[in-house]
Amino acid sequence: MRLLRDLFVRLAAAAVAAASSVALAKEDRPNIVLILSDDHGWADVGWHGHEIKTPNLDKLALGGARLEQFYAQPVCSPTRAALMTGRYPMRHGLQVGVVRPWAQYGLPLEERTLPQMLKEAGYTTAITGKWHLGHFEPAYLPTHRGFDHQYGHYNGALDYFTHARDGGHDWHRDDKVNRDEGYSTHLLAREAVRLINEKPSDKPLFLYVPFNAVHAPHQVPDKYKEPYAALAEPRRTYAGMVAAEDEAIGQIVAAIEAKGLRDNTLFIWSSDNGGPAPGRVTSNGPLRGAKGTLYEGGTRVCAFASWPGTIKPGTIVNAPIHLVDWFPTLGKLAGASLAQKLPLDGLDVWPCIVAGRPSPHDAILLNTTPNAGAIRMGDWKLVLNGSYVEAEDGDPANLTEEAVKKKAAKKKQAARQTTGAVELFDISKDPYEKTNVADAHPEKVKELRARLDTFAREAVEPKSKPRPTGFKVPAVWGEQ
Repeated sequence: MRLLRDLFVRLAAAAVAAASSVALAKEDRPNIVLILSDDHGWADVGWHGHEIKTPNLDKLALGGARLEQFYAQPVCSPTRAALMTGRYPMRHGLQVGVVRPWAQYGLPLEERTLPQMLKEAGYTTAITGKWHLGHFEPAYLPTHRGFDHQYGHYNGALDYFTHARDGGHDWHRDDKVNRDEGYSTHLLAREAVRLINEKPSDKPLFLYVPFNAVHAPHQVPDKYKEPYAALAEPRRTYAGMVAAEDEAIGQIVAAIEAKGLRDNTLFIWSSDNGGPAPGRVTSNGPLRGAKGTLYEGGTRVCAFASWPGTIKPGTIVNAPIHLVDWFPTLGKLAGASLAQKLPLDGLDVWPCIVAGRPSPHDAILLNTTPNAGAIRMGDWKLVLNGSYVEAEDGDPANLTEEAVKKKAAKKKQAARQTTGAVELFDISKDPYEKTNVADAHPEKVKELRARLDTFAREAVEPKSKPRPTGFKVPAVWGEQ
């Protein structure tokens, strides 16, 4: 009986693998629409909460696979670096903070990007939205990093109506200044729809839509706030911003459907990190922590993948996966070569999504910095110095150097006060990280700490620097 049972298990596993291979071997490669929301709270989607309505997102999520243990980086630029390369941002020196407007660095030029890989495989590639990976030299701009088309902005925290960041204009088409007027979420959706309508018939499309919504400053036309009169500010305005983004996503889906492409289009959506200021602005539900922290509320984000006829509706994926995994996963779906000089951290997670396979990771690095770190291995998660909060974007570019140094000193002092804090959580039993079991499982702490230390030794020195003395905001960002 045992031999028969083992044979049955092997045959079942082979069938699952075959089903996955069939999905990967389709000659008709999918169009890929990859959408990032900015600072979206984990519970601020219909399938996780009830206060803010997201009907278009809900339709996609419930019609595909909800990724319930999907990880990103705790702040913005590191997440985008991970997505664009399939490599943890500590390998780029982008693991600390974000790429500030004055930064004289960006995603290193030796990195092969996701759009470069897909373009090599024959895709038309476009970005409509927030880049945030460097703009100090033309070589760092999107059209030099694999995108055929670019529309949107380079920095974070720009004004939604004027498209200014600290007085400098930040709106561009194909990496040249653009003066389109309107609410940024509306403009980005309009451009995405245009690109879909004008898609070449002989090429699949990779459309990357990183909205600046719902990041601060919290701004939205009044009509979107009307259904949320019962909410206090600033959450009411934030809810309206979520509604405007949901509407924009509905317009993108409608354009795909009108073009007759829905059955061969993979939609992916997630937040770039956890929601900031939970309770006052966003909601991360029962998850501990917020944007900038290494707890689940900072790194586990709402996400889904939807592809009719390929991903079964109502699928729930509980396998831990990370945003770096999209690089190899999409590369395989696109028939692209994954051979490259720099080794990937991401792994193919398509079998997790379409065939219910477990995570291919033996470890997922959530981050390692000079001040903090976290890693997940199986059900176990280790957090070092969890009270340290990574800097958010939004500090004005005209902040004096002295003020920058004072802020940095305060952060270092806070880090020193909690350095050495070690927390271990069994996420399968304690998903909300309420009970530190480090003292009860010293062998697990040792095991996870050793793996985290290995990553730390491999890390490139962080590139983040204070605003240089004498920096002046340019009239147009990217043209200084």
